[in-house]
Amino acid sequence: MALNEQDVTRIARLARIELTPDQRDRAQDELNGILHLIERLQAADTQGVEPLAHPLSAHQDISLRLRPDVVTETPSEARRAELLANAPDARDGLFLVPKVIE
Repeated sequence: MALNEQDVTRIARLARIELTPDQRDRAQDELNGILHLIERLQAADTQGVEPLAHPLSAHQDISLRLRPDVVTETPSEARRAELLANAPDARDGLFLVPKVIE
């Protein structure tokens, strides 16, 4: 599947970026290259290959380095009010959001 000029123009519009004709041509070439790479990866036979949590875990034991889960800020009413000030809508100390699931 190759992208044409109209596809790249639509993608740029959806991404809200403005491309010059030269940039559009370059973006088209790069995006088509990415799609070609994806097609090649999808053609690889992966039957019987177990997924890895980390690319190097096939060669050595890998333990993920996670930071300790510790509280770094002390909660306060002032901090809550500061955070809620950025919300489009809030009530009773909670963010109000539009319903997305019926």
